[in-house]
Amino acid sequence: MHITSREKAIIELIIKTSGKHTALSISSSLHVSARTIQRDLKTVEKILAHYDLKLSRNKNEGLVIEGKNEQIFRLVQHLTSSDPIDETPQERKLRLLLAILNEDMYKTQLLANYLGVSTATLAVYLDELTAWLSYFQLKLTRKRGVGVELDGNEANKRRALAYFFMQNFHDELIEKLFLLEQDALHEEKILFYFTPDYLQEVNILVTEAFHSAPERLADSGFLEMLLHIYITLQRIDADNLMDEEVSLTESEVAAEYELMEQIVRKLEETFDVEVSKEDIFYLALILKGSKLRASDAVPNDSIIFAQKIKNVIQSVSNQLHVDLTQDFSLFQGLLAHMGPSLFRIKQKMETFNPLKEEIKKKYPVLFMAVKNSVEREFQEIDYFPEDEIAFMVLHFGSALVMREEHLIIKALVICPTGIGTSKMLASRIKKEISEINQIEIMSIKDIKSQVDLKSYDMIISTVRLPFINVEYTLVNPLLTEANIATIKSFLQNHIASLTTGKQYAEVDHFPKVYEENLDLNDMLQDLKDVQQSVEAIANHFRFYRRERWESQEEILEAMLQKAEEESLLENRTDVLKSLRERETLGGLGIPQTNIALFHARNKHVHQLIFQITHLPNPCLVKGMDGNDVLMKNLILMLAPAELSLREQEILSLISTSIIETDESLLIFSSANEDLIYNKLKSILVKYIETNFKIMK
Repeated sequence: MHITSREKAIIELIIKTSGKHTALSISSSLHVSARTIQRDLKTVEKILAHYDLKLSRNKNEGLVIEGKNEQIFRLVQHLTSSDPIDETPQERKLRLLLAILNEDMYKTQLLANYLGVSTATLAVYLDELTAWLSYFQLKLTRKRGVGVELDGNEANKRRALAYFFMQNFHDELIEKLFLLEQDALHEEKILFYFTPDYLQEVNILVTEAFHSAPERLADSGFLEMLLHIYITLQRIDADNLMDEEVSLTESEVAAEYELMEQIVRKLEETFDVEVSKEDIFYLALILKGSKLRASDAVPNDSIIFAQKIKNVIQSVSNQLHVDLTQDFSLFQGLLAHMGPSLFRIKQKMETFNPLKEEIKKKYPVLFMAVKNSVEREFQEIDYFPEDEIAFMVLHFGSALVMREEHLIIKALVICPTGIGTSKMLASRIKKEISEINQIEIMSIKDIKSQVDLKSYDMIISTVRLPFINVEYTLVNPLLTEANIATIKSFLQNHIASLTTGKQYAEVDHFPKVYEENLDLNDMLQDLKDVQQSVEAIANHFRFYRRERWESQEEILEAMLQKAEEESLLENRTDVLKSLRERETLGGLGIPQTNIALFHARNKHVHQLIFQITHLPNPCLVKGMDGNDVLMKNLILMLAPAELSLREQEILSLISTSIIETDESLLIFSSANEDLIYNKLKSILVKYIETNFKIMK
C-alpha cells in the first residue's frame, strides 16, 4: 500500500496527539493549506480502513483514530517500515541546496524541472532558503533572465551544508551509519549526497582517530565532525577550495590542529586527495567547538572561567530557591560544556540541538533562569543562541533530578468586558508563551470588586488600569510580537518571585553525600579519598620566601626539588616539563592580582600539593586573560595523573577560592604565611562540613 510523506505525517500527528490536532492545526504544522489537508484526509481514511480503523472527530473537532489497539500497532509498524512514494519538502530543499552549492549559476526553470515542482513552489523554497542561508553570511540572489546564484566564502558554504544535514536529517544519518556498520545498507546514495562506501571509510578512519584522542566527543559532536570531514573531502574533490585569505591563528587551536592533521594524512593516503592547511585549520576550528562526551578529565586551566561557572550556578540557585552550589558534577559538566560552547559562539559556529523545543517545553522556567545567568555572567557575548542554552539547561535539569517542572504560573487577563477578544487573547497567550500554565479572564468591573490581585503571578491588560496598585503589562488585544517579547521579558526578570514557595523550593537534596543504595565499600573509599586529600593539602602546605631575584625556572626547580626530597614526587624534571607544557597553552597569571597559578597533573606526583613562594621582586608572566601580570606570589598546585572525583573537587574548590572574594585575594597575595594557611584550613573545614553534615 503506497503512502505519501504528507499522508504519513498526518497519521503520525494524529496518533501522537490523539484528539488534540484539527485539520487547521495540522495544516499549520505541515505548512500547507487547510483545504489540502481536508483532501489528504480522504486518502488517510482509506488507509485506515485497510487496518479496520476509523477516523473521527471529537466535540472540539480534534481528530481521533478509533479501533483496536493491535490494529493501531499494525498501522504504526507499517508507517515505520514504509518509505513514502514522494519526497518530503525538506528532501527537496536539500536537493535544491546541493544543486546551488555545486553550480555557480542555475536557471530557475531548470531547478524547477530538476526538483519536479512548479516555479511557484520553487519560489517558496528559494525564499525560505535565502533567509536560512543569511545566518551563514551567504547571499542567495535571483535575477530575471540570469538565474539563481549563491555568494559567500567556502567555509560558510561547508558549515551551511553540514548544519542543514544536522538540523533536518540528524536521526536518519545516525540510522544510516548504524546500518553501514552492520553491512545492511544497500543504497547508491544516502540523502542524495553520501556515497556509502566512501562514508564508511571516513567513518572508520575518524572513529579510530578519536578513540584514543583526548578530545572525547559526544555522539552529536562526533556526527558533526564526521559530516564536516566528509563534506571537506567532497568539496576538495569538486575543486571547491578553501579561500586563501583564511587567517591561520594556529596557536589557539594547536592541539586540535595537530589531531586533525594526523586524521587528514590518513585520509589523503586512502582517498588520494590533497588537503590544504586552510582545510585543516577549518576542521580544527570545528573540533575546538565540538561538544565533549565526558567531564572527568577537564582541567581547571582557568580559575577565572571556573569562577564564572560557579557564579552561573549560584545565580540559577538564587532564582529557583534551590541550592545547587555544592553539586560538583553539575559544575564539572558545565565546565566541560561551556568551554567549547563559548568558542562556538565567538566563532559564530552554529549549533544544532535536536531537543531544544522539548527542553524549552519541559523546563520553561529553568530555561529562563539559565538564560538570565549566562547573559549576566558572560557579558562579552552579544547573543547566546537558544540551542546552546538548551544544552546548559540539560545539565541543570539533571542536577535537579526532576522529570518535569511543576511550577504553575498563573496569569490574569483584564479587558473592558471580559468576553470576546479577551478569550482570543488568552488563547494566543497559551499558544505563544508556554511558561504560563493558567489564565483567568476578568472584566474591569470584576477587578474593582474584592479580588486578590497578588494571588496572580502576572497581570495582563488590554486597557490602562490607573486604579490598581499592582504592576501589570499593557498589551494589544491581538497580542503583537512586541507584546510577546514584553511578557517573556517580565517573566524572565521575575523568576525569583515566580518560584518562591513553589515546586523547586521543595527539592532539598543538597548537601547530600550518598545515595541510599550506595555500596558500603564505595562509601568508605569516598571517605578515604577525602581524608587523604585534605591531609595531603594541609600537611604538605609550604610557604617559601625568596631573598634574592631568581627566574621562574629556578624558583620552580627549587620548589620541586624540596617536594622530591619530601617524597611527594619523583622525577622532578618530567614534572617541570608538564608545568612548561601547561604554560604554553595559556596564561597562568591571575588578572588584576600579583599571583600566578602554576599547575599540572603528572604520573610522577604522588600526592596533592599546594605551595606558595613569595618573590622579592615582581616577575612578568602572561595572564589568563592574555595580558601581562606582575607576579610576586607563585602558587604551585600539583596532582597525580589519575584523580578521584573527590580529589578533583577539592583542587577545584581551592583554586576558585583564591579569587572568590576580595578578602580571599588579599589573603593569598599578602605573603603572610599564617594568614594563608588559616584561610586554606577554613576552606577545607567548610568543604567537610558542607559535604558530611558535620555538627558544630
